[in-house]
Amino acid sequence: MSRRYDAIIIGGGHNGLTSAAYLARAGWRVLVLERRHVLGGAAVTEEIFPGFRFTVASYVVSLLRPEIIRELELPRHGLSILPLDGTFTPLDDDYLWRVDDHSKTQREIRRWSRADAEAYDEYGLLMVEMARFIKPILSVVPPDPSRLRPGEWLPLAGLARAFSKLPEAQQAVFIQLMTMSAADFLDQWFETDPLKATMSASGVIGTFQGIRSPGTAYVLLHHYMGEIDGAFRSWGIPRGGTGAISEAIASSARTAGAEIRTSAPVAQIRVQGDAATGVVLESGEEIDARVVLSSIDVKRTFLDMVEPGTFEPDFVDEIRRYKFRGSSGKVNLALDGLPDFSCLPGAGDHLRGAISFSPSVDYMEQAYDDAKYGRFSRRPYVDTIIPTLVDPSMAPPGKHIMSCFVQYAPYNLAEGDWDSQKEAFGDAVIDTIAERAPNIKDIILHRQVLTPLDIERDFGLTEGNIFQGELSLEQLFFNRPAPGWARYRTPLEDLWMCGSATHPGGGIMGAPGRIAALEVLRAHRKPA
Repeated sequence: MSRRYDAIIIGGGHNGLTSAAYLARAGWRVLVLERRHVLGGAAVTEEIFPGFRFTVASYVVSLLRPEIIRELELPRHGLSILPLDGTFTPLDDDYLWRVDDHSKTQREIRRWSRADAEAYDEYGLLMVEMARFIKPILSVVPPDPSRLRPGEWLPLAGLARAFSKLPEAQQAVFIQLMTMSAADFLDQWFETDPLKATMSASGVIGTFQGIRSPGTAYVLLHHYMGEIDGAFRSWGIPRGGTGAISEAIASSARTAGAEIRTSAPVAQIRVQGDAATGVVLESGEEIDARVVLSSIDVKRTFLDMVEPGTFEPDFVDEIRRYKFRGSSGKVNLALDGLPDFSCLPGAGDHLRGAISFSPSVDYMEQAYDDAKYGRFSRRPYVDTIIPTLVDPSMAPPGKHIMSCFVQYAPYNLAEGDWDSQKEAFGDAVIDTIAERAPNIKDIILHRQVLTPLDIERDFGLTEGNIFQGELSLEQLFFNRPAPGWARYRTPLEDLWMCGSATHPGGGIMGAPGRIAALEVLRAHRKPA
């Protein structure tokens, strides 16, 4: 007779592993089932070319919750986050280079605009206050607005009290962040075009929206809530790539007693009556469990893994309306040397942080215009890092890797398909880099191009959406993933959601996995 588990977790991404670690630490018998040969989902490190190890999909970390790092003792399990210093925006004959040293950044901005240098101080302080105000919501279970249960609303009461104590000016700014576009919000503060373009880019990461689309100011704030060692808006890379985060969480889960299997794709969630009772693997193996948690997206969970007719039609309709709209791609480069930028030649510290190809607001909006009409951006926004300048272990001695996150790459193309346009997309990215680093084509040893279709195929993310669904305002908090079903439960008893399709959303955060596990523990005593 096969072993019965207290909990089966579908998907070995960082959220699924986080749920596993918390449940196992509570004494539950836990099994994680990952369809790929390697753990991590999109937070994975793989040797794509001999000697070159890439964080294939995700590439930086900032949103990983400090309480998870602390409670799961991740440093003891090998996690080490190396800081990235600043953002370099190359232009035709100049550059904008912001670093973690605030005084240096102010001097750099003053080169462009004295007024912007002064505003940068005030803006930074204000955004930190906004991040501190909204940060508690990252640990809150959303209430169900369709029913009046006072206990569910208590956490929001505290938030409401905190809002009432904010100065009137900060209250107005918060409302602006909830409603405005990233570009329009920044227009209120700054006049320097490349500064506004580069800062507004955070408002469109992983969304099928432009920097002038209403609601993108919130996404800007979402990314501003990242922190490393208590410093807001700090970004870093884990030593060994983002897969090292997943491996550290997995090690914590295993230490607590969790069992983790790779190359174990789940074909179906077993249902008896109105409750989930286990899973069936593609191999035909059936495994029983008291509780099933899914860290994969809502389409694959509710529409692909459960027999049709299991859910009420209204719920199925809500899931079908849920927006994925993948809009980004990835290009990973193995390099024989370092890119040489015409505006600031030679190697230097400017290459050690993020390199943002976002020269102007119009450039960013034109990149989005291509996507609106079903084309990949001919001159895309590209956010790159060279991890080997911080962690040389990722490539052979003297060699480098370059990670390029790209927007826009719409999942649904107006003409042709991604299989036929994949290399042209890769060429557009390289051509964009070459405009400002002319030597790039001469130093590329290998390249890997990931389109939204590749991201869907390789990582199981529907339509290639890196957040398991857009972070648009109508898909946040108690609407994520569907109205009435934002509390990690599902209409099927003993089936829970614990991935980025739930509150508080995507990014290497771990919060959905942690909160879901804690909710399961509150709802169930440990089964006998």
